Amino acid sequence: MSQDQDIDQDGPGCAKLDDGIGVDPLGDADDLSQNQAKKNYAKVGSARPTTLLYTYGPGAIIDLPHFTVMPTGLDDWERIWRRRAADPVTVHAPRLLETVQLMLGHQVSELRHFPWQPPQPGARRDGDDLGVPARVFPQWMRCTGCDLLAPLSRFVNGYHNTHPFRPDQAVFEHIDCPGRPTRAAVAQGRRGAKGAARRRGGRHSPCVPARYLIVCPSGHLDEFPYDWWVHEGAHCPKAAHPELAMSDTSQRGATAFISCRACGARRRMSQALGEEGRQRLPRCRGRHPHLGIFTEGGCQAEPRVMLVGASNLWFAATQSIIDMPRLDPEEQKRDRLTVLGRALGEDLESVRENLPFVRALLKRGDADAVRLLDLDDDELTELLRTLALPAESDDDRLKRRESWDPVDLLVPEWNYLLTEPPGDHHEDRDSGLVISPRSLGDVPAGVSRVLAVDRLRKVNAVLGFTRVDDYDRIDDSEARLVSLVRSGRPTWVPATEDRGEGIFIQLDEDAVARWEARVLISPVWAAHRAAHRRNFERRFSETAKQIHPDERLAPPRYWLIHTLAHALIRQMAMSSGYGAASISERIYAWRATEQREAAAGMLLTTTASDSDGTLGGLVSLSQPNRLADILDQALHAMTRCSSDPVCARRVPKDPEDFLHGAACHCCTMVSETSCERANRFLDRRFVIPLPDTDGGTGAGTGGNQDLAFFSDYRSA
Repeated sequence: MSQDQDIDQDGPGCAKLDDGIGVDPLGDADDLSQNQAKKNYAKVGSARPTTLLYTYGPGAIIDLPHFTVMPTGLDDWERIWRRRAADPVTVHAPRLLETVQLMLGHQVSELRHFPWQPPQPGARRDGDDLGVPARVFPQWMRCTGCDLLAPLSRFVNGYHNTHPFRPDQAVFEHIDCPGRPTRAAVAQGRRGAKGAARRRGGRHSPCVPARYLIVCPSGHLDEFPYDWWVHEGAHCPKAAHPELAMSDTSQRGATAFISCRACGARRRMSQALGEEGRQRLPRCRGRHPHLGIFTEGGCQAEPRVMLVGASNLWFAATQSIIDMPRLDPEEQKRDRLTVLGRALGEDLESVRENLPFVRALLKRGDADAVRLLDLDDDELTELLRTLALPAESDDDRLKRRESWDPVDLLVPEWNYLLTEPPGDHHEDRDSGLVISPRSLGDVPAGVSRVLAVDRLRKVNAVLGFTRVDDYDRIDDSEARLVSLVRSGRPTWVPATEDRGEGIFIQLDEDAVARWEARVLISPVWAAHRAAHRRNFERRFSETAKQIHPDERLAPPRYWLIHTLAHALIRQMAMSSGYGAASISERIYAWRATEQREAAAGMLLTTTASDSDGTLGGLVSLSQPNRLADILDQALHAMTRCSSDPVCARRVPKDPEDFLHGAACHCCTMVSETSCERANRFLDRRFVIPLPDTDGGTGAGTGGNQDLAFFSDYRSA
């Protein structure tokens, strides 16, 4: 049974958009309570927690059956929590919290679950006011009966949400819609058409969102100015608030027309699209509809038109960890400091080094606090003195952030997975991680180690979002990250916990290093580097001008392990009982530096946010014989593609800038819920020898035998 998050809408009687007042997610539920009604008008839909995190977070647009809504910022979520007597449910993940604080500031004190509460039995309605607050957006709507184009206020009296268990039936209707004139009425002339329309009046026609929006790379989003557009920047000469209409001449393409029923002005929406269309648009007003504010002074970025369902309308900026024990003494100390600070709270200054009082407070704390009682007096005193030191300044934090690499978040996980667990089945009490070593069996040469991860916990947190272009976590412009709160300094961020299982596969480092040295001097790698440079320079992100593209290019070993992971995901879906979209990858692939040793491995996992775990179908594939068969079948499947020879010979050439080689949806690519790099950095020829790579075409890709890591593999 799925644990869904209620979505409450900013309904009739709530605060108006962009007035600086928080949204009341209850809508008219208070009136309903007074009247002892059994219907909750506020609830308009539901979504899974991970969906709200990665796809439909604050600032995104959720397409409901009859209209669209936008989850609001965390300021409005606070109002939801304040309605409950209990404290918000937090997520314990110190390592992830440290990263969030590095990104957003030390004022972030906790990771929180979504404001959800299970429904209570009987007639109680305790959970009605817990959900993700949202407002209708876009608020320009079109009547499906007469093509009337008007703001939401024109249709608000026609809002219907009458069934407490069917929020999908919520709809805005145009009351007394005249409808479109019939052909017979049109043949009688304009007067006859109007008369026919009046005779059909009295019906209620559903309204749908007007699908055009204005967005800019700085993360602002606004309604399309239909009145301004149809009158070409002027005012209607016949009416102060003219009645507009939107009509389509075809179901294909941008063929919509906007017309003014007062003065007869008419303009095609296709004129607003493309490079030429941008020159006809007004300047960006700097609007953040999820926060209900405008950026002071407006925005200088170039706006563009985008449709409501566009995939680049919202990109979540997230971080995630697999909860594993800390091996580094410094990391362990930071965890203890976090626990101690949480246990002492406001008493920190008063207790100072009063150890008996500190131990008394620790006894009353959570399980983590109780474990600090095992420390001796000297260790506890050192923690108290460290805790009393001045906090890191924002300037120091920003300097540290400039040198931060997302790989730093993976290094502790890699280091722990490299350690041999004691016994055949080891469970860590604190993290809940359960791992079991596996013998290799007849796996292909190059695979050096396999672990079955019987149980794991994955924690995900959202930091903000971007529009138009994805957010690069390395040295990207901080200004492009849209905040989740009006102040720009959140004190908490939403997080989810996923539990599941996985398989860890490590490749032989010496073999990978020898292979990587060959690839780095090959023409294929030179072509990929050039394509990455062209792709990087054409991105919308302003940071493309500040950093050399090679600093963002994944090394060859990443291409190798990433491609192999995709092949295994596709093959494991045939035998594990899970769909390919349910299996995700976590790639550990980086070259050695002064700060860290080289890594070459992958963790394939399946997790669920609404249960205590999974069924073990993935772990069962880690048995030596079964894994050897899976690997052999995956490699065999990669030797042939239904798009060959086109796919096998694919190498980007100027002006092409795609970030993959011999890979396509027929052979290698997987669902973007499974891939951590959006199906980029893939090439089959780095894994196995491809037949007819050169194909006599003069492509000059070099010997495919040297490019393949499993160079001795031969398909049956």
